[in-house]
Amino acid sequence: MKLLSVNVSKPIEIPYRGETLRTGIYKKPVPGRVMLRAFNLEGDGQADLTAHGGADKAVYAYPFEHYTAWARELKRGDFAFGQFGENFTVAGLLEDQVGIGDVYRIGGAVVEVTQPRAPCYKLAHKMGLPNFVKTFTRSERSGFYLRVLEEGEVEAGDAIERLVAEPEQMSVQAVFHLLFFDKGNVAEAERALRIPALAGAWREIIERMILDQ
Repeated sequence: MKLLSVNVSKPIEIPYRGETLRTGIYKKPVPGRVMLRAFNLEGDGQADLTAHGGADKAVYAYPFEHYTAWARELKRGDFAFGQFGENFTVAGLLEDQVGIGDVYRIGGAVVEVTQPRAPCYKLAHKMGLPNFVKTFTRSERSGFYLRVLEEGEVEAGDAIERLVAEPEQMSVQAVFHLLFFDKGNVAEAERALRIPALAGAWREIIERMILDQ
């Protein structure tokens, strides 16, 4: 498992449907060691703090293995690191193998997996594909967010080591599938709620799912 690229950006303004949209999704690779702090990487920023950032979503990681699949399906060859708005482009950490609550050491930092990524319209805008939110959701190639347990410097090329496997062993993909495609599955919902590391926003949604049954 390896960190292939560290990607950051400050929020910028772009045209969107006749208005101006402020977004931090246009991540670009940065060289050298970068300090990862409790809420984000040095040099990074989020435009909408109600939907992005915070302790539960300090860093977004996306598997590089998906780049090949997307390039083939979308018939594109213009992808660069940070293409999906991720801070960490990683290798060897696919969503069906990474568990919510798993803890990893990356360079000098220690992080914990908190939730899958739910796509929004800003990703569709960046990709230049109006229906990409639906396409991305159907693929279940969500990537995942990380909580910072120990601050430290990270750099492209750093090894990624799993320190703790969450005992519940519920994968990122399983939690994503539950929320978007299997909302009536109370047993899986209760299983997800047993994971202490699950992000608060997702915990609230899953609790409501159970109440609605």
